[in-house]
Amino acid sequence: MTKAFVYTEVQNSVPFGQIPWAKRNPVISSQAGFISKTWLSGLGNNSVGGIYSFDSMENAQKYVTEFFPKAVSKQGVAHTTRIFDAVVTEEASRDMNSPHFGGAIPTKPGAFVYTELQITLLFADVPWQERNPVLKKIPGLLSKTWLSGVNNTIGGFYAFDTIENAKHFAIEEFPKTAAKMNAAVYTRIFDASVVEEASRGMHSPFFQ
Repeated sequence: MTKAFVYTEVQNSVPFGQIPWAKRNPVISSQAGFISKTWLSGLGNNSVGGIYSFDSMENAQKYVTEFFPKAVSKQGVAHTTRIFDAVVTEEASRDMNSPHFGGAIPTKPGAFVYTELQITLLFADVPWQERNPVLKKIPGLLSKTWLSGVNNTIGGFYAFDTIENAKHFAIEEFPKTAAKMNAAVYTRIFDASVVEEASRGMHSPFFQ
């Protein structure tokens, strides 16, 4: 059962076709508590990252503090990691058809969007029951996995049918939501089409 999510992004610029994912997948999947990884390839900048699920917060923390920094240091680049509590967001995410909690999306995703708001808010105080119906009307949205950071930041991992719809949401719509909350944002768009094969080998729930 998924208890924690991990987000990673490496500050590089490498077309995904040049990433030796076939060699890396067995090493990554052998880490304690690993459940799944969806590879991420940055739109426009070819950054490389992933959204992972782990069986415990402790194993997620071990991954981002021990294994991942050592692996990235060999590449000589900086990186970003985040840990999220999957337990507190399960109900809200199930309501948004999250594949991480058994949701079945009707088509392969064409793009992913990652968002995080620079605020501190317990997830119990997030009005997701009001927000979800609004999100479900967004063109092309296939699913959302709500994210609640270990320091109570709020975010989401979205799957879209096309890059165009993902860009419209990330560039035009999401900043409006952030402005209403008077919050700074961290937003990324990823090309889902290029990571399918690599992600299937890591039990990604988005490519079953």
